[in-house]
Amino acid sequence: MPRPPAKPSTRARGQRGEDRAAEILLGAGYSIVERNYRCRLGEIDIVAREGDCLVFVEVRARSSARWGGALATVDAAKQRRIARVAAHYLAARRPRYEACRFDVLGLTGDQVELVRDAFRVDG
Repeated sequence: MPRPPAKPSTRARGQRGEDRAAEILLGAGYSIVERNYRCRLGEIDIVAREGDCLVFVEVRARSSARWGGALATVDAAKQRRIARVAAHYLAARRPRYEACRFDVLGLTGDQVELVRDAFRVDG
């Protein structure tokens, strides 16, 4: 009896979600600067540009809205972690932009929700 096809790994599903998110952002007028910026503090899924603004994009993908859907997973602790990695990026890369912000792109099933300026960082 043949085995059922294996489910894609969490990493593969995440990569597909980030690929889809990059396409959505490009369609919305963003330019992709860098993907999967990693440092000892964590990772930023997508660094993009919209006009004169550098945008740090957190991509959250979920198959269903059960337990709150994709956007509900970006809590205060996750926001702080993203902000620390963004600060590291700014110090390491020294990009020249007028402003920067944090966007969250949620993929829940077939639904897409892009939240511009999703959260702010004090300081």
